[in-house]
Amino acid sequence: MIRFITVEETLPIRNTVLREGKLSPDECRFPSDKLAGAFHLGYFETDELVCIASFHPQSYGEFNGTGYQLRGMATIEQCRGMGFGNQLLNFGIVYLRGQKANYLWCNARKKALPFYLNLGFEIISPEFEVPGIGPHYVLYVKIQ
Repeated sequence: MIRFITVEETLPIRNTVLREGKLSPDECRFPSDKLAGAFHLGYFETDELVCIASFHPQSYGEFNGTGYQLRGMATIEQCRGMGFGNQLLNFGIVYLRGQKANYLWCNARKKALPFYLNLGFEIISPEFEVPGIGPHYVLYVKIQ
């Protein structure tokens, strides 16, 4: 089941999956988490939060219209490959369409490219390094 969650609910999974448990929960917050219009989604499997994603109002480059940035997308290890992330991201895109957003973009880890490309995202940047995390690309998907 997918539902809207608080940023506080995202922090343990952000830390475990995205930061290998090396940070405190507060260090896993993004400055944009509390922006007006930001929202966080969680996928629950038998009442356990197993997949998260955060969506922040943020334009990118020269793109026109209302843009949102996807941040902190993560699925716990034992639930990967089960389609939860796909469902969660599609739910977020449908919700953003209702909010009249024009596009969604993200900084995606190189190893996550197949996931995003299969959902219709396009690579719009050369590869770049996020210090301490690894190689990334900027990806984009048109919403409307």
